[in-house]
Amino acid sequence: MPSGHRAAVQLGGKRAVAIFAVCLIAFVTETQFTQYVQAQLGFRQPYLIFYVVHSAFATSFPVHVLYLAATTEHSVTSILKTVLVTTQQQLSPKSTTALNSATFPTLRFLRLIFYLTLGMTVPSLLWFVAVALAPVTDVTALWNTNALFAYVFTVLLFGHKWDPRRLLAVLIATVGAAVVVYGDSGPDKTDSSEGLLSAPSLEDEGPSSPLMGDLLTLAASILYAAYQVFYKAYAALPNDPEVESNEVYAPLADSPDGPVDDLESGSDAVVWSHGQIIDPLPFGLHPNLLTFGIGICTLVVFWIPIPILHILGIVPFELPQRGITYLAIGGVALSGAVFNAGFMVLLGVWGPVVTSVGNLLTIVLVFLSDAIWGGAVDKVTFWAVLGCGSIVIAFAILAYDLMSRH
Repeated sequence: MPSGHRAAVQLGGKRAVAIFAVCLIAFVTETQFTQYVQAQLGFRQPYLIFYVVHSAFATSFPVHVLYLAATTEHSVTSILKTVLVTTQQQLSPKSTTALNSATFPTLRFLRLIFYLTLGMTVPSLLWFVAVALAPVTDVTALWNTNALFAYVFTVLLFGHKWDPRRLLAVLIATVGAAVVVYGDSGPDKTDSSEGLLSAPSLEDEGPSSPLMGDLLTLAASILYAAYQVFYKAYAALPNDPEVESNEVYAPLADSPDGPVDDLESGSDAVVWSHGQIIDPLPFGLHPNLLTFGIGICTLVVFWIPIPILHILGIVPFELPQRGITYLAIGGVALSGAVFNAGFMVLLGVWGPVVTSVGNLLTIVLVFLSDAIWGGAVDKVTFWAVLGCGSIVIAFAILAYDLMSRH
């Protein structure tokens, strides 16, 4: 296979690159909306905002399905059936496939969704606790080490050899992020973490327990890195069938009627009256299904701490008093849903190392947006430019490494 074609396969084509660009823009938008809600509108309900944003993840899959139905000749039934069969095939024991299994592994799927939800939620909440205990510069710098931990976990879990070029790129990115955070570049605005982790410090008071805050942040960074690696290993499809052909998905094309017959029998079977299996599986549909599951799990489960926090007086519950606040929170939720949906897609296509380092580019964009639109031009320093440049160079190294692999 020519190296140029292989490079396109490894990068996931124009769609993956476009999703990456949209993710970066969505993160900057989410960051600015979050700052606006909490700093300017004065609505400081971090857990409530977290709950709303993560529940909004549930919109990704329905929107994707409706988009496919409107822009292709495939029916909603065919789209749903395709992702159902693919998910059943992925989650079934290796000794069975969707072709000879009569039931959908419902409990296994629900467990997977619950674990993914915890993997996203626990690091986020640890960050929120840490930011009230330690200096935000320490919290931000330590959080950004998740790219390094992601590489370490990748090597240990998959049994890969240490790659000097990849290790160098990850180290450059991590150091670059620390340089930006500790420079005179407005560290409060340069957090690169996902979702509501980008929220500014909730109080102007000094740190009450720096060591504890640093330890919690380090734990959050390690857990988030582990989440990315385990998502790639156990939740994502082995290879997206549109990005790279893989014989695992051959039965979908070779025997389109087989899975339908099998799915129509058994107590947990889903009956489909019409529609055909789509081959290949539409790009990004499977990770959007998982993102949808995370949103539903958050909606159903994570409202429970809200009244508990209110009763204990830890975080008194209150709703926004102005319509502009509702609109701004809606902006946070929409941009957060877009960012995390795209991030899940990229984790499956690019893997945790490239994606986590690429995620650090949000530091660069947030820094630029603050400098251009936030009136922070005076905070553009040599160290800030050096740190941002280091992150860009590190991602370029990883992108080149990805394209050059055969």
